[in-house]
Amino acid sequence: MTTSWGKRADMLVHEEEPFNAEPTSAALAASYLTPTDTFYSRNHGPIPTLDRGTWRLDVDGLVDIRLRLSLAELQDRFEEHVVTATVQCAGNRRAGLIAVRDIPGEDPWQDGATSTAVWAGIRLADVLAEAGVTQAGGEADETHVAFQAPDVSQLARPSQAYGGSIPLAKATRPEVLLAWSMNGEALTPVHGAPLRVVVPGWIGARSVKWLERIIVRHGPSDNYFQSVAYRLLPPDADPDTAGPGNGLSLGPIALNSAILSPADDSTVSAGALAVSGYAFAGDGRRVARVDVSPDGGHTWVQADLGPDRGPWAWRLWRAQVHLAAGDALLVAQAWDGTAAAQPSEAEHLWNPKGYVNNACPRARVHAVHR
Repeated sequence: MTTSWGKRADMLVHEEEPFNAEPTSAALAASYLTPTDTFYSRNHGPIPTLDRGTWRLDVDGLVDIRLRLSLAELQDRFEEHVVTATVQCAGNRRAGLIAVRDIPGEDPWQDGATSTAVWAGIRLADVLAEAGVTQAGGEADETHVAFQAPDVSQLARPSQAYGGSIPLAKATRPEVLLAWSMNGEALTPVHGAPLRVVVPGWIGARSVKWLERIIVRHGPSDNYFQSVAYRLLPPDADPDTAGPGNGLSLGPIALNSAILSPADDSTVSAGALAVSGYAFAGDGRRVARVDVSPDGGHTWVQADLGPDRGPWAWRLWRAQVHLAAGDALLVAQAWDGTAAAQPSEAEHLWNPKGYVNNACPRARVHAVHR
């Protein structure tokens, strides 16, 4: 059974319009690749349904050759590439920050605003090269590639179509795709059909859906969702009065993990207990280790990380711990290849938009003899 936009009936729907929903922890943990009906959905305005036949992609700005290409021309002219990549919302795990202090007006995303798929399409770098744009030093270090979509958001000030940008240095990386399929099937409208950007290792807000225009420009996009939203504000800031350039612009994803099983506040059998979840390092870094504690951080065991599908995808980890009868606090902590670890407490990360909660995940369980 499915619900809005072909999603599973058990999705946690935060809003119907704009449609924002995440899978349950159990659904997310069920497979390494996230099925389309389970993949989380983050939107800022009404979801457009575009005609593949009449749709066109414009490429302009600081280019030598302006381009206007149909989907068929993109597929015929450029070589197809595939990348397995995790897409993660900057607000993933916001509920943990809301538990510290309320964050009005923001969806209380739990652990499911992240999903993994095999994406197929063409390299953004190849399209830019066709337009005469290549990565170089000097002024190119200040050049950004902006993306424009048709979905108009009333959340912006003033209301405007969604957009964002990434530096040219990232845009010309081989992993960045203009994708037309996920998990071997054509994109659906809710996931950006007919063409979307996939920026592996960066927050999902930069993987712009329903792409209609690419603009090469000096400096980041001035679109609201680049210049005002998706910026990390200091704890004492007022998000209602924050303007362009305030706070830190969010791009590369911070090291993060979650406990998917057992669920928080669940009852489990005393004795051996399997604990599982995901970990993702972001920006091409690799998850090096995940430790799991059955007693609130006093003792730890090292988890099995499972298969490594490349630097742009999560690791689904699993550990076995032993619980005596009674209440227990499970904690996980991920480490990346630079030896950086997740911060311990969400209290230290609170911010008025609820972004980047990458504190160590916790799950309280009640162990009983059965």
